[in-house]
Amino acid sequence: MDRPIRVLVAKPGLDGHDRGAKVIARALRDAGMEVIYTGLRQTPEQIVNATIQEDVDVVAMSILSGAHNTLLPKVVELLKVEKVDDVLVIGGGVIPDDDIPFLKEKGVAEIFTPGTPTSVTIDFIKENIKRK
Repeated sequence: MDRPIRVLVAKPGLDGHDRGAKVIARALRDAGMEVIYTGLRQTPEQIVNATIQEDVDVVAMSILSGAHNTLLPKVVELLKVEKVDDVLVIGGGVIPDDDIPFLKEKGVAEIFTPGTPTSVTIDFIKENIKRK
């Protein structure tokens, strides 16, 4: 690796709360990763555009609104349409355990729920990164 892992941290949908996203963004930065935070209320299209423009290795989406079964798969779908297949997509936030298998089936590599140590997320990214 000749450059740091680049991670896009995004808040899809209408969430107005981003403390968790900021905590994980800080932890990723402290682990030596380069973090681009898109801010609140991003559409799947905005997230995919930022993914392409910023040439990131990872898209990490944080969601609390309950729209995870719609918005996270939509981002994965749009990445496929744009032929972006070398980006690791992960999610986190208030996501029921029963919904996690569906999200993984739709292409989200992993889901991190409240209480997950940031070190677990960092290790997962390092172990599963798809470098260009």
